[in-house]
Amino acid sequence: MDAVTPGRASLEALAHHGVVPVLTVERPSHAVDAAAALRAGGLAVVEITLRTAAGLPAIGEVVASFPDMVVGAGTVLDVEAAAAAVEAGARFVASPVFDDVVVAWCRTREVLVLPGVTTPNEMMRARRAGLDVVKLFPAATAGGPAVLRAVSAVFDGLRYVPTGGIRAADLEDYSAIPSVVACGGSWMVDPSLLAARDWAAVEELSREAVEAVRRARARRAGDPDAGP
Repeated sequence: MDAVTPGRASLEALAHHGVVPVLTVERPSHAVDAAAALRAGGLAVVEITLRTAAGLPAIGEVVASFPDMVVGAGTVLDVEAAAAAVEAGARFVASPVFDDVVVAWCRTREVLVLPGVTTPNEMMRARRAGLDVVKLFPAATAGGPAVLRAVSAVFDGLRYVPTGGIRAADLEDYSAIPSVVACGGSWMVDPSLLAARDWAAVEELSREAVEAVRRARARRAGDPDAGP
């Protein structure tokens, strides 16, 4: 049996949860508190974006606080950012764009990389680069579940982490698609919840997301008791 690489292990963790909370913080301490609430709600995975100066230290603090949590870096635009994030403890790298240099850097180091794609041409580019999972971004404006069903019929073997504009109400539709590994979303860690330090709401929204994924996957598997 082949050994499981670090990148494959991270991918399996994302697939297990089916939801990747996308967290943007102004304070690293907020990331730790949010991560605690996510874990309590059943989500031991989080993508912390590098959109703010707090992003990189937040990755390090969450990794130190919760070593069992799969922490990734989002909004990675270049190799320097990818290297800094991995040094801080990030186990996966997500980007809104497809950058060949970032993809190659991550693959050489067996780090899970989720480059952003929107068009069939970019999906073909990902296949040629040897990837089997990509980030559909921005998912909502790219066509949502309908476009995923269409491209899945063409690019057999390519799987997706749709992110961007996904709401709680959309989660089951996306999760019902076999080629969807997990959905990225920020509704359970909305900035208003972080500002109010409403960790109870973060926990409850996380729990609801876990249940939505469970229902969708059960229906996909043909479970008659999965609910409407």
